[in-house]
This record gives sequence, C-alpha cells and structure tokens, in this order.
Amino acid sequence: MRTPVALLLELGIILAALSVLGTLARRFSLSPIPLYLLAGLAVGEGGIAPVPAAGEFVETGAAIGVILLLLVLGLEFSLPEFAVSMRRHVPSALVDVVLNATPGAVAGWLIGMDGIGILALAGATYISSSGIVARLLSDLRRLGNRETPAILSVLVLEDCTMALYLPVLAVLASGGVWWQAILGVLAAAGAVLAAFTVSFRWGHHLGRLVAHPDAEQLLLRVLGLTLIVAALAELVHASAAVGAFLVGLTLTGETATRTRAVLSPLRDLFAAVFFLAIGLSVDPADLLPMLPAALALAAATLVTKVLTGRYAASRDGVGRRGKWRAGTALIARGEFSLIIVGLAGTLHDPLVPLVTSYVFILAIAGPLLTRLAPARTGPTADARNGQTAEP
Repeated sequence: MRTPVALLLELGIILAALSVLGTLARRFSLSPIPLYLLAGLAVGEGGIAPVPAAGEFVETGAAIGVILLLLVLGLEFSLPEFAVSMRRHVPSALVDVVLNATPGAVAGWLIGMDGIGILALAGATYISSSGIVARLLSDLRRLGNRETPAILSVLVLEDCTMALYLPVLAVLASGGVWWQAILGVLAAAGAVLAAFTVSFRWGHHLGRLVAHPDAEQLLLRVLGLTLIVAALAELVHASAAVGAFLVGLTLTGETATRTRAVLSPLRDLFAAVFFLAIGLSVDPADLLPMLPAALALAAATLVTKVLTGRYAASRDGVGRRGKWRAGTALIARGEFSLIIVGLAGTLHDPLVPLVTSYVFILAIAGPLLTRLAPARTGPTADARNGQTAEP
C-alpha cells in the first residue's frame, strides 16, 4: 500500500515542531499545552501553514489522546477510594452546575438566543476539559496531591452530567419532541449507572483478563479493551473519557504499574495531537468578531470555576494552597464545549464564534494559571506508584 507523501511530510513536520515547542516549554518549567494550542491555530484552516493532508489523522488521534489521558489517570487511583470521593462530592457537582452554567445561560439571553441556544451556551461554560486537566496534573506532578481526588471527582461528575445533557440538546436541536429527549436521558443514565456498577462489583476480574508477562500483549489487551469500552460509552451518549477512566480505575497492583509504563509514551504522543487538534479546529478569523464577549464570559467563568474547585477541595479538608490549585486546575474548557457547538451551532449564528473564542481563551489561560498556583512547601512520596510527587 502506497502512503501519500504529503501525509508523511506534514506529520513529520508537525511532530518535529511539537518536539521543539515541548522542549521550549520544559526549559522554562511550563506546561507545553498553550504552545501546542497555538501551533494548532497556526496550521489550521486560515492559519499561516495549513496541513490539509494530516487533518484526518489529527482528528482521529485527538479522540484517542483523550481516551489515553483518562485511562492513565485512572491507573493512579483505586476504584473503592474514588467511589468514596465521588459520593462526597455530589454537593460539589451541584455547586459546579449553578456557578458555571448560569453565566452561559445569562450571556445567551443577553445576546438574544432562544431556549436551545441558551441551553447550549450554558453547557459550554459549565464543562471543563478532562483532557487538558488530566495532562496538567501529570505535567505538574500533582497526581499525589491531596486536592487531586476532588478535582477528578468534579471532572467525572461533569462528564456524567454531559451524558444526560447531550441527548436532550441533540434532540431539541434536531427538532425532536420532549419524550425523545427523556428516553435519551434514561438510556444514558442507565448506561452510566451500569458501567459504574460493573466496574465496582466485577472490575477486579479485569486485571486477570488483561494481565500478561509480555509487554506487547499487555498493551494490546488494555488498549483494545479501553477503546471498546469508550466506544460503548459514546454509543449511549456517555463520555468515552469516563469509560476509559473506569477501565484505569479497575486495574490495580502490578498490572496497573506495568500498564502505566507501556502506555505513557503512547499517551504523550496522542495527547500532543489532541491539543494540536483543538487549535486546528479553529479559524483565526472566527476568533475576532466575538472576542470582547468571549473575554468577558471567560473572565466570569474563570472566577466561578476557581470557586468551584475551592469548594470541592474544602470538602476534602484541603488547605488554602491546595484550594487554589484545585480551582485553577478546573479552568480550562475544551472538547465538550466544541461538541456542544457542533450540535447546536448551526441554529445560532453567534454561538460558533463565541464558544470557539471562549474555549481557546480558557484552554490557554487555564494551564498558565494552574502553573502559577502556589505549590506546597516540600516534596512528598506518592504512595500509589512509589514516585516523588509535588506535594
């Protein structure tokens, strides 16, 4: 089979450029995410160096990148401890919805959108980017921090909320009736509940199923199973990221340790492609018309996300510095907000440029502010994986 020369050349240039940007970011102890996003903007439609041949690969790689980020993140925790954390943070989820969906709903009303537009914009301002947050926690070595379970609980509860929200929005945006929306919500809720139940009660069998002394076999088994679970989650309008995260939670002990080792390089590759894809999906010309409104909305919801993270961390008894780290970690918006635009954007002319600008602002501001959040005063050992983590 003959591989197109343009595809190989464009991918080679993209990966080489990402390597240079990543090295530059590490040199200054920064997360490379903002630079990857800007690189995507430069090579996307309307950018200075478009890469049309590589577009399809980048889009597919981005979807795999989110799945791998959440899978590897799930490997850092055990299912029982995370189930306890999830139950504790149901109030945090309610605070999250009220604080972060309200600004979007108000903004939609102020610019004259109808009910569907208001609902779409509320969802876009509500949901944080699981992919960006997962990479940030790893880049900044905060997986062992005390506030991290609170952050992850909020993210997973947000993704579960999306499983109920997206069927409603999809039905209403397509002109469907209310009973179709209710059926979609019931199906998605049942699927999410079944997934958590299966993982909690029978997940320990999963380790035995995928375990193998050969690294290649372990990689193929874990990755194959994760992609199947992620596909099933997407089929019922749940989040592929939640499905991948649950698979990671169910793997423990030596299997989890070896899986982290074999998947980490693959995760880093596709994670870089994911961040590139967010920028690639944006036409710079679309950012300008709604930029003032997007900046105002970003400023408002930046504050509300920080308040959400501080509240969630306080429920775990985290100190002042940890509350700030939790708040800033949740700022970034990304993949779900763009999915929402894809569902309802054609019905409302201002929605696409507004949300696109908004996502791009916070996808860059979030990592930068998270990096600036106060660190703890000394090193601590991460008891889960034996590595030194930032306290």
